[in-house]
Amino acid sequence: MKKELIEEVYNRRENILQMGGKERIERQYKQGKLTARERLELLLDPGSFVELNPFVEKRNIDFGLDKMNLPADGVITGYGAIDGRPVAVFAQDFTVMGGSLGEMHGFKIAYIMDFAMKMGIPVIGLNDSGGARIQEGVDALKGYGDIFYRNTLASGVIPQISVIMGPCAGGAVYSPAIGDFIIMTKNPNCYMFITGPQVIKTVTGEEVTPFDLGGWQAHAVRSGNCHLVAEDDVDAMRLVRKLLSYLPLNNMEDPPIVESGDDPARVTPELYSIIPDDPQKPYDVRDVIRTIVDNNEFLEIHEHFAPNAIVGFARMDGRSVGIVANNPKHFAGCLDIDSSDKIARFVRFCDSFNIP
Repeated sequence: MKKELIEEVYNRRENILQMGGKERIERQYKQGKLTARERLELLLDPGSFVELNPFVEKRNIDFGLDKMNLPADGVITGYGAIDGRPVAVFAQDFTVMGGSLGEMHGFKIAYIMDFAMKMGIPVIGLNDSGGARIQEGVDALKGYGDIFYRNTLASGVIPQISVIMGPCAGGAVYSPAIGDFIIMTKNPNCYMFITGPQVIKTVTGEEVTPFDLGGWQAHAVRSGNCHLVAEDDVDAMRLVRKLLSYLPLNNMEDPPIVESGDDPARVTPELYSIIPDDPQKPYDVRDVIRTIVDNNEFLEIHEHFAPNAIVGFARMDGRSVGIVANNPKHFAGCLDIDSSDKIARFVRFCDSFNIP
């Protein structure tokens, strides 16, 4: 009897690892996207991931759900390590019913957010979802409410990073928007919006593609919702790891100190050639920043939004610092509404997480 139960557990585990099946996984590849589990493998240190609640399944059986196999209810949750530091993660699986959020899907995300708060570690969400699972009705919407509530509780307490890695519509975009950082890929199948092209056409008569409505350019250049832009899924995971290297685990800790090998007392004669003698002549303040920080490494936030102001992370003597600068290259570095919002939000984040 015990052997049969153990075999059943192994069989169920194998079913979960198959995700939505070969056909849907191939469809994911054709869209230029990796699977949820492949993304986690790239994001986390090798062998560090521990999955939580893998056997949680839907409770609703209406509208044909009783006949559907939804491994892990379409979301993988757990914890692991990045550069040896603990993080909590969830990755929505688009191969399982389009990554739609149902009652238990929402429960799993809320659970891992509670876990992150209790442990005092960052939470990273890999978002690839079509929105609420309509078959589950109000139960699905409650799942979103539980997540949004935890977003507000975690604000300023632990870093919240969201990566938009596929179509994210409706309720799926609220949580990333009220977190700390959003990373989007340039994949044309990656976009986020509350109401889609069909609704826009019905209400306004305007025809627009999903990418034009909510792709990386719409949010990184115009709306300012996107903080960092990646070329693809692999680059997105690299950016998450790099961003976290500048941040503390929570608001009670200091950011990690990294031995850079860059002498803090070194002279920088390059500044003479970067900054012109003529005050009317523009220059790119990024060149100044890279000259004075450790190893010329500067992670710019909101690079494409409000370019008349520059914000981002760097290190000085191995310690993380936030940098804010006017950029004379654009609008003579004058402040407007967008650049003011950009600076204010960045300074607020640095203040919350002990980054000078």
